[in-house]
Amino acid sequence: MPRFRGLRSDKPPSDCTLDQIVQDELAEYVSKRDFGSTPEPMGEGKKGEGRIFVVQEHHARRLHYDLRLESGGVLKSWAVPKGIPEKPDQKRLAVKTEDHPLEYANFEGTIPEGQYGAGTVKIWDKGSYEPKVWDENMIEFTLNGQKLKGRYALVRLKKAGENSWLMIKERE
Repeated sequence: MPRFRGLRSDKPPSDCTLDQIVQDELAEYVSKRDFGSTPEPMGEGKKGEGRIFVVQEHHARRLHYDLRLESGGVLKSWAVPKGIPEKPDQKRLAVKTEDHPLEYANFEGTIPEGQYGAGTVKIWDKGSYEPKVWDENMIEFTLNGQKLKGRYALVRLKKAGENSWLMIKERE
């Protein structure tokens, strides 16, 4: 969340850009990785081209799927341990994780042992999405991917903790 910390006398206003805010959103992502050891993208501040989504199959300590939705110049991310629901009214736990750079939407490879998220990452599905509602407690969207199509919702489970969400495949 952007915050006003005061005026700066060392920079003219024209030097202050939205790219600086996006980089702050990736601070947690960058702090968890050694880019000399992992093939994951650093995040070069690539501009978004629209509303993309990607689901990556992640063979880490346990197999899970990572759902990533483009928003605000980054990929908002959730780990879905039991896979993305594909039938109406199916519900799955989705754990919010750190934002990822847009370049991660094309990442496939092996994260080495000893690195955060060690294991193999493969793209399971990708495409575009259309958001319907996006607030702090609920995100409703329509996926248009190669495998996943239709309406979905992410609902925050307030009593289960800040990062616990429920992913639901909605009826059409």
